[in-house]
Amino acid sequence: MENSKPEPDQIIGIDRKIANSPKDHIPGWGIDADPENDPTYPMKHWNGADYERFNYVKPPQQPQHIEVLHSIERPGITRVFGTSTPPKGLSGSLRRYAFKYSEATTAHWMTLILADRVNVVEGLLEDFSKGTIPNIFKERGWSAELKYNRPGFIKSAVTCLLVGTAIVAIASRRRK
Repeated sequence: MENSKPEPDQIIGIDRKIANSPKDHIPGWGIDADPENDPTYPMKHWNGADYERFNYVKPPQQPQHIEVLHSIERPGITRVFGTSTPPKGLSGSLRRYAFKYSEATTAHWMTLILADRVNVVEGLLEDFSKGTIPNIFKERGWSAELKYNRPGFIKSAVTCLLVGTAIVAIASRRRK
């Protein structure tokens, strides 16, 4: 049996069909549309115009000057998006690869986690290439941990030291 995976364009087309189809067959769909069954009843302050919120004008699209990755479940990017860290390097390639998969898959999320780890290494290499030595102790929050959670920090440090020593001892035995 051949495993045929739909292309992202096909998935977007399917999503549009689903969005435009009636939802009567989905149990619970539109359950909060009945004002008599409003789950916010005791907390909400009614102003008389509560159902006018469905007829709003969408805000203008934020201009896109850099690459913005978005889920294949969405037909396009959201109206507003972050641009502080555009994808670049190996971590950017991993992120592009992750966004070829649905957000419901492990491949998407595990690849993004891997991309985050690779991005940390890329950041360290970038710091060294600019002649800056990163203060890893401070950047990892260890000074605050030492100040506010001294026993926990010492326990973690001793554990890491013991594990590291054990790894070095095992590796050196194997070489001999």
